[in-house]
Amino acid sequence: MTPLDELSAKQKYSFNKLQKRLRRCAGKAIEDFNMIEHGDKVMVCLSGGKDSYAMLDILRYLQKVAPIRFDLVAVNLDQKQPGFPAHVLPEYLDSQGVDYQIVNEDTYSIVKEKVPEGKTTCSLCSRLRRGILYRTATELGATKIALGHHRDDMLETLFLNMFYGGKLKSMPPKLVSDDGKQMVIRPLAYCAEKDIARYAELMAFPIIPCNLCGSQENLQRKVIKQMLQQWDKQHPGRIENMARALQSVTPSHLADPNLFDFVGLKTQDQPYEGGDIGFDQPEVESQPQRDEAQRLQIVQLT
Repeated sequence: MTPLDELSAKQKYSFNKLQKRLRRCAGKAIEDFNMIEHGDKVMVCLSGGKDSYAMLDILRYLQKVAPIRFDLVAVNLDQKQPGFPAHVLPEYLDSQGVDYQIVNEDTYSIVKEKVPEGKTTCSLCSRLRRGILYRTATELGATKIALGHHRDDMLETLFLNMFYGGKLKSMPPKLVSDDGKQMVIRPLAYCAEKDIARYAELMAFPIIPCNLCGSQENLQRKVIKQMLQQWDKQHPGRIENMARALQSVTPSHLADPNLFDFVGLKTQDQPYEGGDIGFDQPEVESQPQRDEAQRLQIVQLT
């Protein structure tokens, strides 16, 4: 029996709304950025975490209802971590009738050999994994590589780059690999992490935690995540506004001379679109801050 079987009629109604919202958000992102085209073979990178399970589930649904034809193949990289439950993903994928491939590569030994004890292993692990997945996509004839990063991942990356890297950049919904041969897509770019987490819980996906480094977390990303979660609680709508800002960029009101020709900027006889209105105060809807008592009351009501 799954959690879905135990839901009341009201809870099932809420689940259906959640499922439709995630499917709609993913479908919109795919359409907006032309992520999947007719005849594509999409390699769905399945880590065993909540995000990649949800992505596969949503893509399988969209595959059935989309006006175009595309194929899916799930790929998991078994990195030979001690204690890794290698049976979990094959059993799940077999039960779902999903075409898949398990790639066996001992990146665990390489990471442990190269990274000093106590240091973060995520960077090297990520680079090794990416190279293997790119190679696998070529071998499978995949035209797109789908990763499970969501809206919150993109915002966390934006703040990480600003706070620690001095750069204004995030995760793009779609990109080409450095060698120009692979197209990477992020179908969950419009999906909220809290929605994905709730969906994964209700769907009872067999989650496999990443314990290559003892469930080690990138401390900087963890701090950013906590900051965003706190904002989401205290200022409803702020996260959504920031996500929309990623799609509404005005280079003339930043300070990158590579994006806008400040040197060649001249006065003119006609009105200049987007000129000094940039100094106007932004239109902000007043949203009273909820205190702890109000938040507890809301939780109890829901």
